[in-house]
Amino acid sequence: MELAFYLSGLVAILATVGVITGTHAVHAVVYLIVSLIAVALVFFALGAPFAGALEIIVYAGAIMVLFVFVVMMLNLGPDTEREQTLMHPRYWAGPSMLALVLLAALAALISQGVVGETIDGELLTARAVALTLFGPWLMVVELSAILLLAALVTASHVGRRSNAPGTSSRSTGGDS
Repeated sequence: MELAFYLSGLVAILATVGVITGTHAVHAVVYLIVSLIAVALVFFALGAPFAGALEIIVYAGAIMVLFVFVVMMLNLGPDTEREQTLMHPRYWAGPSMLALVLLAALAALISQGVVGETIDGELLTARAVALTLFGPWLMVVELSAILLLAALVTASHVGRRSNAPGTSSRSTGGDS
């Protein structure tokens, strides 16, 4: 269990360095996803499977959806030379090796049967998370939901394009 914890922590650090030093946005996002999955495996090793699953679902899934949304919003044209260099194996070797290390650590955890064990004797369940979030932290959860809604409206407004050249995308209120 300790080996999986330390391996996952090392992978998280190395992948985060890859995010920071990455020169291309696609490669940085791939390293970011590997880093988030490594942090989820740290949660699994510490005996918090629900927190690990939330890490994968919310963060790794949301980052991918956000990245796809940004690429669609920017409406980047096809650049065949650039696409061919992005698919070169040397760019994917680092994240692939880190993911294989994570897979080995997860296999070691599963083979030992310690995925559900805890360190302090308390298992983090969905009920415990719900009681914490919607108990003393209710106002913070609601404020973050309002902030995310405002960000969604802002992204929609910024990403909107005009229908015809030379016209504004804003409505004039029927004064034409």
